[in-house]
Formats: sequence, C-alpha cells, structure tokens
Amino acid sequence: MVWQFFYFLCFMDSSSTAAAAAADPANLSATQALHIAWAGMAALAVAMGIGRFAFTPLLPMMLHDGVVDIAAGSWLATANYFGYLVGALLFMSLPWLGRRLGPMPGHALLVRGGLVATVVLTAGLVLPWPLLWPTLRFGAGVASALVFLGTTNWCMGRLMELGQPALGGLVFCGPGLGIVLTGVPASAMVAAGWTAAAGWAVFAVLAIGISAAVWPSFHSRVGAGAPQAAGALAMAAPGPLAQRSLLALAYGLAGFGYIITATFLPVIARAALPPGSVWPDLFWPLFGVGVALGALLSTRISAARDRRVLLALAYLVQASAIVLGMVWPGRIGFALGSLLLGLPFTAITFFALFEARRQWPAAGASFTGLLTALYGIGQIAGPPLVAWLLTQAATPAQGFNWALGLAAIGLVLGAGLYGVMRWRWQA
Repeated sequence: MVWQFFYFLCFMDSSSTAAAAAADPANLSATQALHIAWAGMAALAVAMGIGRFAFTPLLPMMLHDGVVDIAAGSWLATANYFGYLVGALLFMSLPWLGRRLGPMPGHALLVRGGLVATVVLTAGLVLPWPLLWPTLRFGAGVASALVFLGTTNWCMGRLMELGQPALGGLVFCGPGLGIVLTGVPASAMVAAGWTAAAGWAVFAVLAIGISAAVWPSFHSRVGAGAPQAAGALAMAAPGPLAQRSLLALAYGLAGFGYIITATFLPVIARAALPPGSVWPDLFWPLFGVGVALGALLSTRISAARDRRVLLALAYLVQASAIVLGMVWPGRIGFALGSLLLGLPFTAITFFALFEARRQWPAAGASFTGLLTALYGIGQIAGPPLVAWLLTQAATPAQGFNWALGLAAIGLVLGAGLYGVMRWRWQA
C-alpha cells in the first residue's frame, strides 16, 4: 500500500490525466478524485504523523538520552497541543481577518505553507537547544492544525465537486500512515541505539520527500461547480444551537480521551513489560495501523447512517481500549488496546466534520475550526494532568492508571452526549 501510494503521487502527472480525459471524461473525474484523496492523505501523514505524533515514539529515546524527563516531556507535548489550538483558532478567524485586512491565503496555500513549516520545525529539534524545543513544538502544532483543516476543507470541497465525497475517508488514513512511517523506524532506531536527535533528522528528511511528492497537487484552482455548491449549502438552515453546542463539547472530550495514551503509550508499556522487551516500541505503529484501517472502513459506511450514533459507538470503543490496557497490562492487552484505540481515531474526525456540515452548512470552515479548537483544548489538558498525577501517586504506574481512567470516563461522557443528541433531535 505504501509503495502504491508513492507511485501514484509521483507518476500521476498532467499528461496522463489529459490522456484519460480524451478517452473517458467520467474516468477523468474518478482519477482526479482519487489523486486528490491520495494527496490529502500524504499531507496529513506529514503534518499529523510527523509534525504531531513523531514525538510519541521518540519520547522514550529522549528520556534515555537524558535530554528530558517525564515532566519536561509532558510540557513539550502540551506546547504542541497548545499550538494546535492556536492554529485552529487562526484558521477559524481567517474569514473575519479577510474582511478587515484583505484576501487571506486559500486552503491550498495554507497546506503548502504548513508542510514547509513542518519540515523546518521537525529539523530544528535536531539542534541541542532544549530551551528552543517548546517553541518548535508549539510551531509544529500550529502548522499541523492549518494543514489538517486546510487539507480536509480543500479535499472535501474538491471531492464533492467531482461527486466522490466518500473518498474523504481515504484522506483521513493519512495520520495513521504517518504514525506507521515514524513508529516502525523508531523501533529500529531504539534497537540500534540511535539518539533522538538522529531520529528527528530522519523524520525531517521523510517529511521533505513526501511534501515534495504532493506539492503540485495543492493549487488554488476551483472547479466550476464550487460556487453553486456553496450557494446551495448557504440556503440550508442551521440546526438548534443546543445541539451544535453539545457536538462541540463532545468533540472536545474526544481530544482529552485519546491524548494521554497517544502521548505516553511507549513509556507506559515500557514500564509495565519486562526490561529489554521489544514490544513497547511496536504498540505505537500498531495504533497507526488501526487509525488507517478505521479511516478506510469509514468510507464503507452508508451516508444514511446517523453520524451521532456512529460517534457514540466510536467513543465507547476507545474507552474500552483504554480500560483493556489498564486491566490487562501485557503484550496482548496493550496490542489489542492500541489497535482498538486507533481504529475509530480519524473516523471520529471524519464523522464529526460531516455532522458539523449537516448541522450548520452555511458556517463552512468556521464551525469545523471551532470544533478543532475545542478538540485542541481537550488535548492540552491531558499531559499536564499526567505530570500532576504522577507527583500525587505512590508509583508511576498508579499515576498513569489514574490519568487513563479519567480519559476513559471522558470518552464515556462524550458518548452519552451523542446519545442525548440522538434522543432529543431525531432528524
């Protein structure tokens, strides 16, 4: 799958699409849609898989190198998640800024700029300047939010123009693919005794290669059907304010629910398993496999399904995954927990964004930006909570279990909110 991905990106050029157009216009539309979906997947692999989540498999290496401790690592993670929040708020404010300051960058330009920033900021972590690292992680968070929102809005808009909205699920495979592309090499680096600085350098080079492959795909050209589509959406009335508020709150709980595991999984597993075990470094790539698989499966679900019900089920799956790792802290428990935690990860985002468009279609990117901002707030709360609980607990294992228990409770509460929404507003 990975090699097919790179082949498609590198060798799908304008001459081939022109040939396809001459042969069959319908085939051209399908080919263009697939190309857009693959490009979106790659952009998210860089921004999310590398810009955000490469920190997770490299944190144990940084701890081993002695360049950070758990508290410092928690604050580095928080800096990234705070940057993600700021990036989401910035994206949400672009229409307002455009009315006052003039034209703002389009989604395609935001993606390109965010990819460049991700490369530079990832490479900066090679430098032995710990005081600079929080700033770099903050910047990477801003970039990842702009790329995520720019990519999803640009890709979903283009796919709707081409009549292929279901391919949007393929776009959301990107974070999982990026996690695998960083997690597996990180396991090899640990086995080989590499330093974390070397790992950051490798991931910066990887980001350069993928970004260069998709760079031509992101352009500002908009199909002829875009204005009509936008006008149609603007005519639809928004859903009740109370339901939109519950959706935003529930989505924020998803950010809190997964982030503790997503930040500290290798550290938690390494402490629970026998010294020298190779398994702690494999659970994170397994999480990435679950992310990609879940996003792909989400495209097979009928559009007629109630997204609120699907979201509630996804939250309960993630809560069960967290509990499984707590009650069965061994290879099998961590492996199943990692896979189940990842399975609904980007599917949650996919479903939530579709539900946001249904509830308030005229808001466009503003409402999705608000949801992403609240998701970011949920993420920010996780690592500092872990750092505080570790100081209160008798053992590190107890502190992590307390934090994981709170994360699971948050996900159950989020599922309950979707249940309330489904009961109160049937349509």
